Amino acid sequence: MAVKYTELGTTGWKVSRACLGTMTWGSQNSEAEGHAQLDYALERGINFIDTAEMYSSPPRAETYGATETIIGTWLKDRGDRDKIYLASKIAGPGTMTWMSSDGASRRHNTKHITEAVEGSLKRLQTDYIDLYQLHWPDRPVVLFGRKPDPAQPETPPEEALRALDDMVKEGKIREIGVSNETPWGVMSFLHEAAAHDLPRVQSIQNAYSLLVRNFEFGLEEVCHREKVGLLAYSPLAQGYLTGKYRGGALPEGARKTLYDRMQRYESEGAQEAIDAYVKLAEEYGIDPAQLALKFVDSRPFTTSTILGATSLDQLKADIDAFDLDLTEELAKGISQIHRWRPNPAR
Repeated sequence: MAVKYTELGTTGWKVSRACLGTMTWGSQNSEAEGHAQLDYALERGINFIDTAEMYSSPPRAETYGATETIIGTWLKDRGDRDKIYLASKIAGPGTMTWMSSDGASRRHNTKHITEAVEGSLKRLQTDYIDLYQLHWPDRPVVLFGRKPDPAQPETPPEEALRALDDMVKEGKIREIGVSNETPWGVMSFLHEAAAHDLPRVQSIQNAYSLLVRNFEFGLEEVCHREKVGLLAYSPLAQGYLTGKYRGGALPEGARKTLYDRMQRYESEGAQEAIDAYVKLAEEYGIDPAQLALKFVDSRPFTTSTILGATSLDQLKADIDAFDLDLTEELAKGISQIHRWRPNPAR
């Protein structure tokens, strides 16, 4: 079957419901492997590519911008810029001070947004970025399960939007989005945009999976009513929903084996839920990864699901998941597990 397409926000763009994620390129994947994934994704009808200045992941000074560089050499070699919608992101505050020329924490102000956009354009070897996103909020907010420092400085939404508006007016970015945001954050950006005729948030890139369904509380209604599209990341819970880590297994080359950074999926409740979802898939003769991906794709609020494969075979199987029929029986089984172990990996 052909890949399906959905309008992104109010842009009029028809983006593929599967988006090619790229964050392992430059760490777990070589340039050649990244190029092969891009070629195959386009062949299958995917026209939406997501990256970030911070990638490859995990973030390190020596791999900063590596993923964008790999995409850039592909664009130069293939000349397929007009066939894709390209999304990237500016990082937010934190300890990764190597991203900024002034050695300061990344902020969503004019200086840093201008610097980040121009750096991404150079690495991507393109004149414009279709969708430019704020990777995480520039204010104290609970993020990745960690409480914020209340003394953390912040950049007001209006200030960030004015900096992004400058980039839009210069033709360097076309539309904007947010990531790892809250209902208050989305509404604040929308309010300031409407009040001051500034760029409108078209998308939100948040974690969403069988294990992390917090989007359904608050954000689902906001995004539905305001026409902000969800770009769901970590639909496989960074690989846990494939079942490959069950029983403490550490497959060679897997992210947990290499980096051990995924503790949010290792609580007792999360492990029980993972086992239950994997068993459900096995009962129906379905690849657990494909069940997890199709669940995310089936949600009415999902615009596109971001796929992060480290091999071409994985990418092929991930794309095939969108042809899966999520039957009433399967949906009922998912609901039963969710009621038993709701959101165990917040």
